[in-house]
Amino acid sequence: MDEESQLLQPPDQSYWATLPDVCLCRVFWWLGDRDRSRAALVCRKWNQTMYSAELWRYRTITFSGRPSKVHASEYESAVWYVKKFGHYLEHLEIKFLHPYNVFLTKKFQITMRGLLSCLGKCNEGLKSLSIQHLELDRLVWRNSVRRSFIKSLSFFLKKMGKHLDRLNLKGARLTLEQGCHVLNSLSSLRSRSVVSELNIEDFFSHHLAVYGSPQFNRTMAMFHGLVSLTLNYNCISDELLENLSENNASTLRNMYIKCHIHDPHRQVIWGMSWAKLARHTTNLKVNFFFEWVMTYERLARILLQEIPVRSISLRSCYFSDPDWSMKPTLLDLLPTFRHTLKKLTFEFNNNHESLDEELYLLILSCKKLFYLKIWAFLDVKFVERTLKSQRKGQCALHTLKVRIYTNRYETDEEDRMLREIYRKYRKLIDSELNYFVTVYPMM
Repeated sequence: MDEESQLLQPPDQSYWATLPDVCLCRVFWWLGDRDRSRAALVCRKWNQTMYSAELWRYRTITFSGRPSKVHASEYESAVWYVKKFGHYLEHLEIKFLHPYNVFLTKKFQITMRGLLSCLGKCNEGLKSLSIQHLELDRLVWRNSVRRSFIKSLSFFLKKMGKHLDRLNLKGARLTLEQGCHVLNSLSSLRSRSVVSELNIEDFFSHHLAVYGSPQFNRTMAMFHGLVSLTLNYNCISDELLENLSENNASTLRNMYIKCHIHDPHRQVIWGMSWAKLARHTTNLKVNFFFEWVMTYERLARILLQEIPVRSISLRSCYFSDPDWSMKPTLLDLLPTFRHTLKKLTFEFNNNHESLDEELYLLILSCKKLFYLKIWAFLDVKFVERTLKSQRKGQCALHTLKVRIYTNRYETDEEDRMLREIYRKYRKLIDSELNYFVTVYPMM
């Protein structure tokens, strides 16, 4: 502010009084609830800013799974927020962090009943709802508490289903009947659901062969206009793919499929079912995440050549089996998708076999690959070969993340070699790559 403007400014008026509403609202955006409430007491203008809709459209409500003085009022504050600002809410995320006893799950259920009831009455614009990792099949959830929570959630979804666009219930772990009841709530007031993004990964309890349930397939037939669908492979069947092809052909863009070793996944899916879906949904991209499912025989039953696979993640943690080999998967199976693969993530213990050459050849064959993450026993020279090919234009990576496992405590020699590689390719790395390479002792 220049000297003349300072002279015109009343001596008792702060520069904050002339701050534009947009700027003041931005300041409020960074404040917590308590500080916002205190700031609203300063003056009328600040009080009006407190009730700006843009401050309250996004909300994450976290419930601690363990009692403490710090989290003692989080249940009360959640209901207070909904009563006061719930009508502004458009995107709601609820977290319940690792409940460890029956008392906390009961308290959470009662709070959620009040919260969802209040929100259902005052809000008509909620677009997305996320409630993850409830794990309702755990013993800390008594049957009566579980039933009451599902009833409250179903009633809320029934009321909000007409405009809810995104729903994430990952990790709910329900029975088939309970899960289908919750999903059917979205379309109870009409014959179809308007949800475009649905995440039901680990939505059903482990060990359930969901793919064989006519009830589940009838439920999924209610969804029209899905853009993104996340689920487990034990939900996939020819009937489901047929439903998706008929009801979501013009909209479906992404499928995220998790396959866990403890889930039943030996169903037979015809390649023609995938081919029909891919033909009708021309922009479909399928992303697979495998956890502890590593053998070639199992992977080959799932990764059919008709699937438009965009990304594959193979994760086995520290599992090691001397009879298991990754080479057939790298040499014969994954190159089938070389024309569509864009992301690869590997985390496995290959201490019993070297895979440097096979991984390198796979990278060269996948011309669209832009993301590569490998946690494995590798030679440091593998990194240099990959960077050399990148510089020659033989691959088009944007991200290269490598954790090189070693059986030795001392990694000085490998660290020195990696520093030399970085200096040699520094210009390439700094200009083209999101680059992270390290050596990790596996002792």
